[in-house]
Amino acid sequence: MSKSDRIVAAGHPKYSKGEVHINKQGDCFRGVPEAVWNFYIGGYQVCQKWLKDRKGRTLSDEDILHYHKIVVALAETIKLMQLIDAAIPGFPIE
Repeated sequence: MSKSDRIVAAGHPKYSKGEVHINKQGDCFRGVPEAVWNFYIGGYQVCQKWLKDRKGRTLSDEDILHYHKIVVALAETIKLMQLIDAAIPGFPIE
């Protein structure tokens, strides 16, 4: 993420080809897998919701680090879910 204004603008965030854009100036998070961007918990698209809740705010270095941690945690969650699904032959377990 560059250090321009880092403000989450109206109409954002927008996802495109592994990048989450937060404003028209081109500030974005790179390397966000599509599966992570589209991951829902409790009816919310986590990566989008976190940024939308900060609309109009300037993201601090700490905010940016936290968002990176969210992306990593969701990626690991997706991997673990796939391993669990592969280990369980069917549901309900007989």
